[in-house]
Amino acid sequence: MSLPMNRFIDRLKLVFFGAFLLSLVGIFGYHAHVVWPAERCESKGSWWDPDGRVCARPVLISDITGRTIPERKAAQQAEAEARAAAAAP
Repeated sequence: MSLPMNRFIDRLKLVFFGAFLLSLVGIFGYHAHVVWPAERCESKGSWWDPDGRVCARPVLISDITGRTIPERKAAQQAEAEARAAAAAP
C-alpha cells in the first residue's frame, strides 16, 4: 500500500529532475548561441559584438583613407625638421 507521502516525494523528485533538465538545456543553449560563436570569432582575430551578435574584422583608419602609417611618420618628421629650420636662422 502506497502512502500519500510517497506520492508527494515521487512528484517532488520529478519536479527537481525537470528543473535540472531545463537548466541544463538553458545553459547548453546559452553556450551554443552566445559563448561558442564569440570564442570562434575571437580566435580568428576578429571582434565580437554581443549586442548584434556580429563577428567583424577590425578596419584600420589607414585602410579607409588610403594613407599609410609610414607616410604619417614621414609627415611628422618633415614638420619637425621645418620647425627646427625655421627656429635656427
